Amino acid sequence: METMPTTDRTRVTILGSGTCVPSLARSACSVLMQTATSHMVFDIGPGTMRRLTQLGVPIHTITHVYISHFHPDHTGELVTFLFANKFPEVSRRRVPLQITGGPGFMAFWQGLQNVFGNWIDLGPDRMTVRELDFTQTDYCNSSDFQVRIAPVNHVPESTAYRITGPDQRTVVYSGDTDECDTLVELARSADLFICEAALPDELKVPGHLTPSLAGALATRAKVRQLVLTHFYPECETVDMVSQCRQTFAGPLVLAQDLLTL
Repeated sequence: METMPTTDRTRVTILGSGTCVPSLARSACSVLMQTATSHMVFDIGPGTMRRLTQLGVPIHTITHVYISHFHPDHTGELVTFLFANKFPEVSRRRVPLQITGGPGFMAFWQGLQNVFGNWIDLGPDRMTVRELDFTQTDYCNSSDFQVRIAPVNHVPESTAYRITGPDQRTVVYSGDTDECDTLVELARSADLFICEAALPDELKVPGHLTPSLAGALATRAKVRQLVLTHFYPECETVDMVSQCRQTFAGPLVLAQDLLTL
């Protein structure tokens, strides 16, 4: 049975709270945002379609896929998702799909087409592919939501997204990033800030945040609620909440797969 919001209120569900490391509890990175007429997936790592199926959200109802960057734990199920949408008896797609990624995305897409060809091509009437330009930060994608973007500190194409729904509530998805002033500005006064905290404070690595660093960004941005996600296994045995509480005092949630906010 398909799960659809019954009002204009934006619904957010964590589809994947994990990483590239296999886990029975955590799929790789993905977030679903739903309005009354749009179903947006932010990143589409391995396990995304299984989580959508568990939610009762058919793949043919997804209207937008936004890619934060091209690493496999964020894009690994894009090919199989499109392949599944090729078959009418499975997909029954009636709405067009828009796929969006940061600078270099068209070259990334062309590489996929070189390998998979027609198996991932839904046709121009059912699919469009778009590459973002960081000199243009505001995108209006639908009658019921708006998108703003900002580059973040991970790899050259890394993009964070800010969604404003029909209820005027704002959700920011960081993707993978290190400390970053542009992310603070994008997340300013957001109702919900979904931010990576890949490893505990004591295991900080370049290109990723920790709980206290994510908390500091959220405090600077004055967000209303912070959700930490993208957990490597090392996070499971550490008090991630206490580490985040060193720098953030507001409402705080640790992401789990299928958590709805």
